[in-house]
Amino acid sequence: MPKATFPRRQRLTHALEFQAVFGARMRKSSGPVALFAKPNGLAFPRLGLSVSRAVGGAVVRNRFKRLIREAFRLHWREFPVREQGAYDVVISAKAHKGRTLDEYAAMLLDMIEAADRDYLRREGRKGEA
Repeated sequence: MPKATFPRRQRLTHALEFQAVFGARMRKSSGPVALFAKPNGLAFPRLGLSVSRAVGGAVVRNRFKRLIREAFRLHWREFPVREQGAYDVVISAKAHKGRTLDEYAAMLLDMIEAADRDYLRREGRKGEA
């Protein structure tokens, strides 16, 4: 079984990378958590977090980010990978009552699968035009 690590290559680290994902205009949400996605042409997904103070104080924000990173780290192999590659993903949130790791993982998987279906639908429309 491969190691479940979260190496630097799987992180979005530059403002231009975040802007590209937001610019792709593919947004899916599940309750207070929103996922923005863009195909990246790589064999693995990458994660970025954009969590504002509206979510709560530093302790609350950092706990949310730790749980999302852990959910990503444990489940990224289940994310869809197509010919265009995997996805760059940015997670954002509104203020909400904290959830468990399993709940965040289920949200993350549902949202990325919905984004993948939406991307395939968009590509199908482009091919018809």
